[in-house]
Amino acid sequence: MTRWPDRRILDLFGIELPIIQAPMAGATTVDMVVATAKAGGLGSLPSALLNVEGLRKALGEIRAATKAPVNVNFFAHLSPADDPSAQARWRALLAPYYAEADLDPATIVAGGVRAPFDPAFCDVVEDLRPEVVSFHFGLPARELVQRVKATGAKVVSSATTVAEAVWLEANGVDAVIAMGFEAGGHRGNFLTDNMATQVGTMALVPQVVDAVRVPVIAAGGIADGRGVAAALMLGASAVQIGTAYLFCPEARIPDVHAEALAASRDDGTAIANVFTGRPARSVVNRLVRELGPISEGVPAFPTAAAALAPIRAKAEADSRDDFTNLWSGQAAKLALRTGAETLTRELYLTALDVLDRRTPF
Repeated sequence: MTRWPDRRILDLFGIELPIIQAPMAGATTVDMVVATAKAGGLGSLPSALLNVEGLRKALGEIRAATKAPVNVNFFAHLSPADDPSAQARWRALLAPYYAEADLDPATIVAGGVRAPFDPAFCDVVEDLRPEVVSFHFGLPARELVQRVKATGAKVVSSATTVAEAVWLEANGVDAVIAMGFEAGGHRGNFLTDNMATQVGTMALVPQVVDAVRVPVIAAGGIADGRGVAAALMLGASAVQIGTAYLFCPEARIPDVHAEALAASRDDGTAIANVFTGRPARSVVNRLVRELGPISEGVPAFPTAAAALAPIRAKAEADSRDDFTNLWSGQAAKLALRTGAETLTRELYLTALDVLDRRTPF
């Protein structure tokens, strides 16, 4: 049997399989991280929806369950200044939905719900020392990156263009995630806001490989072993997979999200900013159709989510996905329905079968 020929990520992270479970805030659980790690892949814990105490607790539970390497992921955005005018415009756009649901707009709780990396989070990294620390939306301040690297952690971030990958390498990352247009959830873009020129995985990965010296991790539209093998052939050392893990019993998503994923089609998703204020790929639902996909009326990330929360909760209670962020990549239909540990192993073994030509593309 062919062994994985590019060991750069395996050796860099100290893992056995070139499979990285994507950190999906709100959906990833400690159980998912542990199961992935036990299979030999890299389990990834998202922190964007956690506070410092929650992060310490989750990391402590992971450390108690496995000694395998773990990745902790943080957002690197800047918290926006208060903008009452933008919030008023957004609430006006949502007002008909509040009226339809017989809800009082006064139930809106102001503020964002996704926290950026800051010195307090960095203290947790220094105390608990995860083997890998990954970022989304670029990198935090240089002094914070230096503090992370001083712990011995390998630093990784996402690039959606070659220019972003080159910038990340110049600013000290140990590996780059080449995030293709097909990927679900928030785009990792930070040097461009133009969604019309975002690049697909097939075109992005080899160009990033050619442009940087650090190893490259492919992400976007990869949900089975064929995609893993294809990423290797494009020059990637490993893959990061998100949507396929949402089908695992370890995932924590609303029932309406699970139902939308089960019924998903290749053309059933869109990149929309109407859920949080930043572009993110979701299954198309009522909010995307009626106010998006991309709207200039949405306030700055992450503050848009606050005003959606009451009408989202009401719709979900009625088994409707009208206002739920149904994060999904374009290849959800290819996902294997099984547990995270089995999925991690099967992705690798199927990729080896493809590389050995026992299973055709």
